[in-house]
Amino acid sequence: MDEHIPVLADEALGALALEPGGYYVDATFGRGGHTALLLQALGPEGRVLAIDRDPQAVAAGGRRFAGEMRLALVHASFADIGALVPAHSGGRACRGVLLDLGVSSPQLDDPARGFSFRADGPLDMRMDPTRGEPVCAWLARAGVDEIREVIATLGEERFARRVAQAIVAERRERPIERTRELAELVARAVRTREPGKHPATRTFQALRMYANDELGQLEKALTGAVLSLATGGRLAVISFHSLEDRLVKHFMQRESQLDPAAASLPIVPPQLTPRLKRVGRKMRPSREEVARNPRARSALLRVAEKVI
Repeated sequence: MDEHIPVLADEALGALALEPGGYYVDATFGRGGHTALLLQALGPEGRVLAIDRDPQAVAAGGRRFAGEMRLALVHASFADIGALVPAHSGGRACRGVLLDLGVSSPQLDDPARGFSFRADGPLDMRMDPTRGEPVCAWLARAGVDEIREVIATLGEERFARRVAQAIVAERRERPIERTRELAELVARAVRTREPGKHPATRTFQALRMYANDELGQLEKALTGAVLSLATGGRLAVISFHSLEDRLVKHFMQRESQLDPAAASLPIVPPQLTPRLKRVGRKMRPSREEVARNPRARSALLRVAEKVI
């Protein structure tokens, strides 16, 4: 249940340009795959701060890395990285931040978490079950237009209105509290299927992203990561779908360009100069990696370096 294969691991660690005695942040700990590789690559003076908002992930990490003095594992959202790094670094310069935006295999494979339509479980989907409300509670009260907007925007589902109407009609008869109930309802509402995809894929993605404010949290994490990095430090981000990647791409583009307000100035003040430069081209997993781990097929890695 706790097994998880890290995606693009060699590429991500290579992109961070690791220094044996450096201080690094794995802002999406998961089950510690990338963290383990970071620790293996670092020397006795190296340190890693690992962050995860899933208490089960933190508990599993505490067992896996018991006695590892080079690691600080924190239960928190990566959106708070800007405060977490100075609180835990002891004044050390942060040389790299890694964000792996995928849902971990233990989360997907545990029916009790409610992330997957492939097994029946409570319709929850919260990354941190101690905060916020489960998806079933939101679906019980949200209006049809609100549900449609979430599914259309975050799931890019072209049958979003039909799905939303079906949800509202169903809840008049009985509460929608189980993943299988929702998956079957969506399957009836979505007229056509994408090859190789369950008809509920986009709806489940949208509801999970909404329940966890994934794009809002990511925007804050990117900003906080850049603030936390020392000059020359690297930011590596692995995304798994177009909405995440678009946000990361635009953020790196924006932070790598001169502020338009400075274009006509003879001397550009530091606060208006680019904070990042992009490193290399986006990277995708090899065919061999996808064959070993099919969940890696949509992964994409982007890297940037802090220049000021």
